Amino acid sequence: MNVPRRPFRPHLDLESAVPSAASLALIDRIYEAAAVPELWRSVLIDLARLAGAPEAVLIVSTGTRFRDWVTTSPEFDALVVAHTERFPDNIRTRRLLEARHPGFLADLEAVAPEEIATEPLYQDFLIPRGYGSGIATAVMVPSGDSVIINCERPHAAGAFDHQTIAALDTLRPHLARAALLSARLEMERIATTTRTLEMLGLPAAVLGTGGRLLSANAGLTALMPHTLSDQPTRLAVVDPAADRLLREALGGPGQAGPMPVRSIPIPAQGERPPVILHLVPVRGAAHDVFARARAVLIATPVVAREVPSAEVVQGLFDLTPAEARLAALIAAGDAPVPAAAKLGITPSTARSVLKRVFQKTGVSRQAELVGLLAGTALPE
Repeated sequence: MNVPRRPFRPHLDLESAVPSAASLALIDRIYEAAAVPELWRSVLIDLARLAGAPEAVLIVSTGTRFRDWVTTSPEFDALVVAHTERFPDNIRTRRLLEARHPGFLADLEAVAPEEIATEPLYQDFLIPRGYGSGIATAVMVPSGDSVIINCERPHAAGAFDHQTIAALDTLRPHLARAALLSARLEMERIATTTRTLEMLGLPAAVLGTGGRLLSANAGLTALMPHTLSDQPTRLAVVDPAADRLLREALGGPGQAGPMPVRSIPIPAQGERPPVILHLVPVRGAAHDVFARARAVLIATPVVAREVPSAEVVQGLFDLTPAEARLAALIAAGDAPVPAAAKLGITPSTARSVLKRVFQKTGVSRQAELVGLLAGTALPE
């Protein structure tokens, strides 16, 4: 079906239109957000208020796939996450991008009422959750991405009036320039980080909230799809047990408290060696540089006979010195009792320490620990 014909609108010269005092103040803050991306949330709150909508979202997308976003609230952020999982390619986003309209476009201008009445996106998802009437604009970025800004209100509120659309259209050129600059500055900083780690021989990626992949260097990309998988909402590990650890470490949107530092072991696959994922949180002053980044992920393949020392084992798995020394002896071929004698501890203490090592390295048997540290394939 073709895109519905847009209703007639009086001509509006967006650049020469005289904005109100409130709009002028908002324009100043829009350009401030271009340089300080964490200010986008407050800008979106005011934009939603101007549109008469409770929520708004700024989305960076590749085609119809959402890659990153900023919302007005944690509750709406959770809805955007669910939206990307259930409707990665949906009629609303597709029509908005196809229209290439240099202004804001309401739902009823892009999707026909009879389509809304039958589309699962509306009937099964947006409308039951108290939404379904949106107004959005898309800004195309030279990299091939697009920046979408959408204000959302209940379907029962009906269509947006021409006065609201005109007010949003007056702000659109400023939103377009600021969003473009913000996206390019942030992504260039993130790409520089992954390129620098590539020069150091480290496969690496920068992750956003919930584990969304913002940037990855060639070394990290080489681990796809056999070890890592770039899913619509997050970077995942192919191995289920390791992926569970990664999900727990990253947490979900709006998670309270600091993200823990984690080292996550991935077992060997056939001739491929084990890999250790090091998840380094972006905290404190680092947010001044990486406003959207939550963690830097570094992958370290464990090649045979390259992890002989207790110090290296400790660094790979966040082990205590005592745990690392025992793990190194076990990897070298010692059984727990002889290893306990060498370390001057009782066999029962060695068994307790070994149990903690199993938990931290994600294995359940001594043979698996030896295989992981020696770089050989784990037994089935």
